[in-house]
Amino acid sequence: MTMLDSSTMKNAAVLVAGSWGTALASVLANNGYHVKLWTRSSEQADDINRNHENSKFLPGVQLPELIHATTDMKHALQGAEIALFVAPSGAMREVAKQAAAYLSDETLVVHATKGFETDTMKRMTTVLAEELSRPLEQLVVLSGPSHAEEVILKQPTTVVVASADLKAAEQAQDALMNTHFRVYTNPDVVGVEVAGAIKNIIALGAGLTDGLHFGDNAKAALLTRGLAEISRLGTAMGANPLTFAGLAGVGDLVVTCTSKHSRNWRAGYMLADGTPLDDVLTRMGMVVEGVRTTRAAYRLAKEYDVEMPITFQLYEVLFANKAPRTAVEHLMGRLRTHEIEELG
Repeated sequence: MTMLDSSTMKNAAVLVAGSWGTALASVLANNGYHVKLWTRSSEQADDINRNHENSKFLPGVQLPELIHATTDMKHALQGAEIALFVAPSGAMREVAKQAAAYLSDETLVVHATKGFETDTMKRMTTVLAEELSRPLEQLVVLSGPSHAEEVILKQPTTVVVASADLKAAEQAQDALMNTHFRVYTNPDVVGVEVAGAIKNIIALGAGLTDGLHFGDNAKAALLTRGLAEISRLGTAMGANPLTFAGLAGVGDLVVTCTSKHSRNWRAGYMLADGTPLDDVLTRMGMVVEGVRTTRAAYRLAKEYDVEMPITFQLYEVLFANKAPRTAVEHLMGRLRTHEIEELG
């Protein structure tokens, strides 16, 4: 049998080995990349390497043999042509800080995390630029309607990669695109990141309304008015309004608010019956980005003087013990306004 020459293979690093990171590692491996999947857990690394399965996050799915898990950050990034950061928003700065010493200037940096840094309210590209000492314009963000559970099974998925540098976006597009994973480019990094983050808040609300058995009318209203909130904040931060009508906007909003795979929807559903937030998060056993993002978006709305009534009511439910049904009543009882003129 002829052995492959490792020096001629394409190399990629994916940080970290959660469900979404593992799914994207699989996409890269299916495209011929030798992927080093970094994790802090030696047990998880052993499971992936020995059984070709991430049993913690994607049980029962066989992973490509070109994926190799490691706990060694230097080994993960050595020779990588593309480094894909998929750490939770709360851990992104720490992971980037660890990676900075081993990341080549030639490595394309992409992130696929949907959230803000809670304390600073910064977008993930800003966090990466600071810790990696990279120009913000060279970084790429991947977003769009994409559940890991479907991507790993090669079910048709379409996403967007955004960067101010078209060449960088096209490099990411070329690395990831195949017959079951279609990738578009977009220059609007701010819009793509804001949409990806805020839709998690609306998904919490969608789960909550479903848990209260409010029906399809309420769900449709929530998604529509939620999109208005996303657009208002995004444009105030400098985004292109057209982005919110695309994959990163309405596309991701719909899939996250209507799917059994959505962690944020499931968390909202559990909150509806009065389960305390800490208990919900413990039962979930995974990061629920919408909770952290609600804190950041609440502060961003005040900073940019943007009206975000759904976000504000969810903030009260999550952090001020407001009853979910009361929050909905307050939303419905707001003063009359115009849909088109003010989008409020």
